[in-house]
Amino acid sequence: MAILFLILLLFCSSSWCCHAQQLYINNKQNACSDNSSSTLGYVCNGPQSCSSFLTFRSTPVYRDPVLIAFLLNASASNISSINGVNDVSTFPDDQIVLVPLPCSCSGGFYQHNASYSVVRQDTYLIIANNTYQGLTTCQALDAQNPNNARNLSVDLRLNVPVRCACPSPAQARSGIRYLLNYLVTWGDDIPTIATRFRADEQAVRDANSLSADAVIYPFTTLLVPLTSEPTRDEIVTPPPPPQPADSPPAGSTPGSGSSSSNKGVFIGVGSGVGLLALFCAGGLIWFLCRRRRRRRGPVTVPDLPTKKTPQSSAEYSELSEKGHQPTNPSLISVEIIRGALESLRAYDFRELEDATGGFDGEHRIMGSVYRGVINGDAAAIKRLKGDVSKEINILKQINHSNVIRLSGYCLHGGDTYLVYEFAENGSLADWLLKNGLGWKQRVQISVDVAQGLNYLHDYANPPYVHQNLKSSNVLLDGELRAKVGGFGLARPVEDGETPQLTRHVVGTQGYMAPEYLEHGLITPKLDVFAFGVVMLQLLSGREATFPKEEDDGDGGKKGGEAMLWAAIGAVMTGEDARGKLVAFMDPWLRRDYPLDLAYEMAKLANRCVAKEPAARPNMAEVLVALTAIYNSTLDWDCSDAANSSSMIHAR
Repeated sequence: MAILFLILLLFCSSSWCCHAQQLYINNKQNACSDNSSSTLGYVCNGPQSCSSFLTFRSTPVYRDPVLIAFLLNASASNISSINGVNDVSTFPDDQIVLVPLPCSCSGGFYQHNASYSVVRQDTYLIIANNTYQGLTTCQALDAQNPNNARNLSVDLRLNVPVRCACPSPAQARSGIRYLLNYLVTWGDDIPTIATRFRADEQAVRDANSLSADAVIYPFTTLLVPLTSEPTRDEIVTPPPPPQPADSPPAGSTPGSGSSSSNKGVFIGVGSGVGLLALFCAGGLIWFLCRRRRRRRGPVTVPDLPTKKTPQSSAEYSELSEKGHQPTNPSLISVEIIRGALESLRAYDFRELEDATGGFDGEHRIMGSVYRGVINGDAAAIKRLKGDVSKEINILKQINHSNVIRLSGYCLHGGDTYLVYEFAENGSLADWLLKNGLGWKQRVQISVDVAQGLNYLHDYANPPYVHQNLKSSNVLLDGELRAKVGGFGLARPVEDGETPQLTRHVVGTQGYMAPEYLEHGLITPKLDVFAFGVVMLQLLSGREATFPKEEDDGDGGKKGGEAMLWAAIGAVMTGEDARGKLVAFMDPWLRRDYPLDLAYEMAKLANRCVAKEPAARPNMAEVLVALTAIYNSTLDWDCSDAANSSSMIHAR
């Protein structure tokens, strides 16, 4: 028997049967115990990898490019581009969405790897048919994950093999460049699908080994051969209305039976050629099955966002202080922290005690940060609980004059003490509220912060999103030059074009961008938004949130808080924008500023706080614009304030 199997396997690997078209799944996806080749994926019968496309139907949960990309481990910008929308657009329910994906051969099958966290009451069948709509199968999930299919724990991370395929050599010779993996739904038939994507109907049947009267089913995929990339025009037609789950197969009518429809009867596997192909593929699957059942390395996909966001300023402040601290700090490995600190100086706790007078209140700068003197040099010493390795790993790799420098650490009593360079003049927030700054100093600080962020976004390796920029995290040295600090929420962005998602929406009210609050979306444009708010603070002297003052129409005042980023829109639109800007500017400046330059800076800040991320400039553009404003400021003299209109030389 073993010899016979090996002969058949060798025959399969060298004969035409392995180069035949792919087998349609034929409704076997609902029988999770059926491990035939068609349920485990499309057999590798062409190149090892290729570009491919699939369709996905938007749902109330997955209804925008970012969340669909998150589910499928795809690029949100690629999804937006091919569907003619932006990253934060919302698709109508049940809208067909085109998704470009790389496809590769793994263990004898074509697939694209995604990752999924189990929620309550999930099973492999529910994940495959409901969440992924048939883009994977319960059999493939079972084959590629070692977990008991009937006892999936909440938050368990699963490897999800998304079905895809590459053109066979015969298809490539006929001009086929891509195979679109189309999700079949109720009411679909092969002629309609072929017409939608401008494909040849017979080529579609051949690609799926379907006879002229074959039936196709919901929760299955159909390969559509394409000579060019699919376009938005091919998916804009309204999809057919959904039918109950117990409806007849797609393309059939009640009572018609499986043999009366042109749109399909069951797959024609009765012929000798079909049986041989199936037997060959099945033998290959049996041979590879054990190797495929090992647990694969998880694909790195961000945490699934939730809609829960803080409801009050107090809650925002609490979350801002806590950051991402774990619920059980005692579980943090000291060895992990030590590994992150290898390149930094290790201080003895007694040194820090002596430097801070035993962490006396008189040495406290704010919160858990103390001023100390070590070997004659001033330092800021911060006491932290929990896992601080992320912030340390970031700061020890960064070397820029506009980013606060970490010089050393101390581990003592379960706490970590970080030693930073000391910023003699404290935070920008303190100066704006108490001491005031001149116009030139404000522009210089803007340029300094922009340089720090531009370095983080474009020159650090890897690039980083700060994620918690605010005026209290902008520190001023003895010459009032700005340094960016507060990296507790920062995270690397290996690919700046691919958004990240988080369920931990934390930060400070007034600085958080709309897409972050609503979707947990993290891109460098998050920092651009926060920087726009900081610029508005430099212009107005106000906090990021302030009490509403507008008349409510009944002689009273509106309650609640106003957002500084929202207020600038009213200033910069409509008539007499410059006049409204004068009223917006910090009274402490006493009109000692060039109005035209202030207007240009306000326009730039207004662009930075645009609601749509795509409408915001990147930090490189911001830095160029601010440098032009700064150069013009150097030529300005306060005695020329009334005639400042000629002072701006560039934008």
